Amino acid sequence: MTSAKTNTAFKKAPKFWERRGPTSLLLWPLSKVYDWINKALDLIHELGLGGGKAQRVPIIIVGNIRVGGTGKTPIVIALAERLAAMGWRPGIISRGYGASSLSSPLQVNSDSNPAEVGDEPVLIAKRTQNQFPIWVHPKRVKSIQSLLKDDSSVNVIISDDGLQHRALVRWPAREGGRDIEFVVRDTRAEGNGFLLPAGPLREPATRERDATLMTGSSTSPAHIDEYFLGRRAFTLDTQLGMPYQLIDPSNTQSLEAIADTYLPNKITAVAAIGNPQRFFDDLLKQGIAGKSIGLGDHATYTPAFFSAIHAECILITEKDAVKCSEIQDERIWVVPMTLEIPNALADWLQSILQRPDPNRYTL
Repeated sequence: MTSAKTNTAFKKAPKFWERRGPTSLLLWPLSKVYDWINKALDLIHELGLGGGKAQRVPIIIVGNIRVGGTGKTPIVIALAERLAAMGWRPGIISRGYGASSLSSPLQVNSDSNPAEVGDEPVLIAKRTQNQFPIWVHPKRVKSIQSLLKDDSSVNVIISDDGLQHRALVRWPAREGGRDIEFVVRDTRAEGNGFLLPAGPLREPATRERDATLMTGSSTSPAHIDEYFLGRRAFTLDTQLGMPYQLIDPSNTQSLEAIADTYLPNKITAVAAIGNPQRFFDDLLKQGIAGKSIGLGDHATYTPAFFSAIHAECILITEKDAVKCSEIQDERIWVVPMTLEIPNALADWLQSILQRPDPNRYTL
């Protein structure tokens, strides 16, 4: 799909993050300072000086070391559904990115306002039809406490992001505990490999993790480097589902029908997610060609924004759709994305979660 100019109010990741050059090398000293600060904070928590204690239920953290989205939310949904099918009772916590300031943890349902609790938690609630308790707050420990107090039947918690949330004390599976840390990695990989601000990484690519979850198209050999050789990794394939009309979800039409009905210059795809190009590439694989507008992650929408788009068919993601409930535009179609958890991953999860509680042996 061809790219269209986007509103300059929405910030994008700088291009120099993808490959090393004069700008990234100039900023590299600041990246070293950022690294030293992080290592100092890590040491404080490793010495037990940061307070906090491990939770009474296992925690599964689905995060990333790269700034911006890498496809975590669909994985959280798929994990919750698979764990429920395996007999577990999952709960979900999130920081609620894009939400207004939260003074206390809030429970999220499909009718919650994305501006108050964040677009991703509302998407999870809608996709799972409120099957799982979902709580949001910047301090994830508070969300966990509220969730378990409200529903004591929950026996495993999935955290949408949180790898860098040091207050969330946990027993990583690699150390004999029941908690699990996933690093989600898409086709953009680690960019130029530098930490912020010279590169896109919040932590070094060598960061420990229990497993790497690869999303997007099959990772090419060029993206497999020494950091991931010999490490546990799972590839998660995604598929686009049946598009439905924003103003009438019962009205559906296939991607094939859209490709046959509209000329490419009459179709515009819009996405405000961590990696909009992935959505556009997936559409192109399904024969949907046209213009594309990529916005910053968590960007909001107005009726005027869509009115300014000269197209007969506008395609958006489900994450975008939760922020468009007040928009009445018959041209907008929502394209869902489905993801399945491989059996090998599910079996490994089960083996870890069934371990004895390490807190029993803590003096």
